[in-house]
Amino acid sequence: MALSIINIHVNVSGTSTRFFNVLATPLTITDGTTVAVTTFLNDSGNAATTFPIVTNGYYNLYINGVLQEGASYTVSATELTFHTVTGAISAGTPIVIEAVELVTTI
Repeated sequence: MALSIINIHVNVSGTSTRFFNVLATPLTITDGTTVAVTTFLNDSGNAATTFPIVTNGYYNLYINGVLQEGASYTVSATELTFHTVTGAISAGTPIVIEAVELVTTI
């Protein structure tokens, strides 16, 4: 039997969509606190109406420029929800959600 060598080329590309919110008032966070999508602006500076549902990728959450632990929040189409964290975020603090969708082609 002859030896065959198989080359497989896999390309992975991604798209990133960001949403921005500068808190108008202080936000007290307990388990289950939500922030509505309508309080965010999209990359174009327009009011956001929905967050994308990421099926093959991930979300990043930045508060005041600091990346947050993935288990501390979830993102749905309509809101950001905090889990297992407590604290307060001052008015004027930026919150950024980044939705990254990955596409793999062979």
